[in-house]
Amino acid sequence: MWAIAALSVLAGAVVLERLWFFSRSWADPEELEERLGRALYDNDPEGVRRVVSGGRSSLHRLFSAATSHWQVDAATLKLLLEQEIRRELYRWERGLALVATVGRLAPLLGLLGTVLGMVEIFQTLPSAREAPMVALAGGIWKALLTTVAGLVVAVPAVLFHTFLLSRVDRIEETLERGADFVLREKLLGRGADRGA
Repeated sequence: MWAIAALSVLAGAVVLERLWFFSRSWADPEELEERLGRALYDNDPEGVRRVVSGGRSSLHRLFSAATSHWQVDAATLKLLLEQEIRRELYRWERGLALVATVGRLAPLLGLLGTVLGMVEIFQTLPSAREAPMVALAGGIWKALLTTVAGLVVAVPAVLFHTFLLSRVDRIEETLERGADFVLREKLLGRGADRGA
């Protein structure tokens, strides 16, 4: 039970930290692309700087990396953007493996506790002062508590892991589209006079 309780605290802390990180690292891609596209179209270096430094989201960081290397050729810029996307995805995926592990491990620990409890019941059954069925029934419900505890921890862990993974998939798609947007603007020659 102590191991299951420790895992639940650990998984809960990771989930809360990830939810806070996700909310802080997300930005509306359409609005951000529109503002950046307008600044690039107008060849407004100060406007571009304001747009990319106006937030701490992953998309802001991607656009900041792109615009700070605007003078490189499109192939090099594409490689830079791919590297930045991998870096951002690593930040988004951090801790998710731990939540998945808790989701798989908690029921096994609960089952182990139940099996150990059943072994103890059957060891003490011959010397029980009560009727064997009464002693057996009284011990089984105690042994099953660890299985219940394991499942109570595992079910939310699996649900949160699935939810968090869906958010990672969403940001990956958003960053890929953001990279395509930047490359399109570069190939169209917008912002060429920025001197970035």
